[in-house]
Amino acid sequence: MAKRGKKYQESLKLVDRTHLYDPQEAFDLVEKTAKANFDETVQLSVRLGVDPRHADQQVRGTVVLPHGTGRTRTVLVFAKGEKAKEAENAGADYVGAEELVEKIQNEGWLDFDVVVATPDMMSVVGRLGRILGPKGLMPNPKSGTVTFEVEKAVKEIKAGKVEYRVDKAGIINVPIGKVSFGKDKLIDNFNTIMEAIIKAKPAAAKGRYLRSVVLSSTMGPGIKVNPQQLLD
Repeated sequence: MAKRGKKYQESLKLVDRTHLYDPQEAFDLVEKTAKANFDETVQLSVRLGVDPRHADQQVRGTVVLPHGTGRTRTVLVFAKGEKAKEAENAGADYVGAEELVEKIQNEGWLDFDVVVATPDMMSVVGRLGRILGPKGLMPNPKSGTVTFEVEKAVKEIKAGKVEYRVDKAGIINVPIGKVSFGKDKLIDNFNTIMEAIIKAKPAAAKGRYLRSVVLSSTMGPGIKVNPQQLLD
């Protein structure tokens, strides 16, 4: 295991790794343990009591964080005609059709963070499955990125819409802002995403649903939050 740096070791001394903190205490510690010389991202990791191998225990959705993520996301929209104009007016960074598919296929162009497509374009976008799929960029109706409501989709993404999805290990990892936001805004974002995850509990999930909730900054140690307080 790689040796941790001096700043990390100093931050680690501030955290009791056996203690489950309430959210207010946890975010105080996130601020104190973020010692990098850049504005660190605050990451939320939630381990759920689900078995992702079963389709009826998948946990996935999207939510617009009230204060965004602190990151400007580059949006590519596959659309034609009026829907293309709608995407441009909504603030999409790139808008096109077959010519953008060829650019991605032939040039390996991937200078975007989110891809939105109108349903009638999916037969074209489908050619990019092997390229966009592994990178988590393939448009999907469940995440609201395959839609005729292009304006709404683009504006929500630009405003701070994030997707949460349980991985093979039963964990959701999602950014909830920057340390510079301050505690109040970070707690607003945290409460919004946690409420969505709790509401998304599958009926087939048995036993304790929230197994662990951990907050951390980019370069800081994990800080455990008391899951029971989020359910009360």
